[in-house]
Amino acid sequence: MKTFFLALGLCISSLAFSQADKIYLHNGKTVEGSVVRNTEFTVIYKYVNEDAEQTVSKYAVDKIVYGKSGRTETVSPKILINSEDDWANVMILEDNTASAGLTKVGEIRGKTSLINYRTAAGSDKKAEEKLKKEAAKQGCQFVIMTSDKDAGLQANGSRSWGGVQSIKKGIGYKY
Repeated sequence: MKTFFLALGLCISSLAFSQADKIYLHNGKTVEGSVVRNTEFTVIYKYVNEDAEQTVSKYAVDKIVYGKSGRTETVSPKILINSEDDWANVMILEDNTASAGLTKVGEIRGKTSLINYRTAAGSDKKAEEKLKKEAAKQGCQFVIMTSDKDAGLQANGSRSWGGVQSIKKGIGYKY
């Protein structure tokens, strides 16, 4: 009789665990719990048998398999950065919540020279390219901007050829 109740208890507990949602992350980890909600930048979930809500960036999530229905939802594609040559794949994130669950690498900087042959827009674009190249060199798929400044030489406030230095700073993140 004891074995019957033990077997029944195991069946019931396995059914309870099979109802859990599975969140597959780009770093290879799998999280089991229940998805509470999806926001614009994050997935909010609870671990099995816990009430505390956890948050992870959608950029860190590959897919979610819902336990009750078995439905699979693809959340975001994995961004591959193998070398500095992959700099164009680096994403600039605009919201700090978009970095939840990603690994912080450190500060990244991109700037143009003070005297150059670019317009203000060209200088800004070149500084962003240098920022992304530095991020790719450090293996980061994402950058959250912390500073975006333009410094000019003209006293009258004009932003003509060669008189604008663009400086961009950010924090690099990876899976």
